[in-house]
Amino acid sequence: MALLEVSNLGIAFGGLQAVSQFDLTVETGHLYGLIGPNGAGKTTAFNLLTGFLKPDQGEILFKGQSISGLRPHRIVGAGVARSFQDLRLFTKMTVLENVVVALPGQSGDNVVKAYFAPRTVAREERENAARAMEVLRFVGLEDKADERAENLSYAEEKLLVIARLLATGAEVLLFDEPLSGLDSVALQEIFPVIRRLASEGKTICIIEHNLDVIKSLCDTVYFLDEGHTMAVGTPDELMNDPELATRYFK
Repeated sequence: MALLEVSNLGIAFGGLQAVSQFDLTVETGHLYGLIGPNGAGKTTAFNLLTGFLKPDQGEILFKGQSISGLRPHRIVGAGVARSFQDLRLFTKMTVLENVVVALPGQSGDNVVKAYFAPRTVAREERENAARAMEVLRFVGLEDKADERAENLSYAEEKLLVIARLLATGAEVLLFDEPLSGLDSVALQEIFPVIRRLASEGKTICIIEHNLDVIKSLCDTVYFLDEGHTMAVGTPDELMNDPELATRYFK
């Protein structure tokens, strides 16, 4: 059984069919790419998968159970989380605090527990800080834990986005252009982090316009055009396809 299986997914905005007959199947521990021209519906597809939009048609199954139409926080809780093109960091908070807020199931979020069980909440806060530090070590930002997020370099901000997504505990991580704007040196620093996520059991799907990134990271690539899945294959197979080359690659 596929970990995440999407079939015939679709949504229209007025007379515009933004996504139509979109199919996606992902397995545990693999790296997937989602590519296509601007306006092809890639980000809209992510919004459908993660509950920010409700599909007009189709089915989204995670571990065989439907998550179609669930609210975003419930989909994250089920095991599917996403990043956004804009980084959405809490710039005035520390790097560690940015990761802590992404950890699920915190007693401090419950007003009753915070008021009537302060010792329990305090203990859990220490434990959460330790968990967040483990995540920062994973992405190589442990030495920046006490820095405000606004003081990070752009590459470090990208790593913090990865850390926050990892902190959710989700099994499927959807990244919307996670490496855009980075130079080749920064890319070579971040590639190993993403590969290690997959090697340790996370399933990764990346929207990316940089085809060198896709070739370097992805096992399987989905080509999305005019809102539907036009082709599926390895990076080399898709990039050597004459029809796709005329539509996108050249």
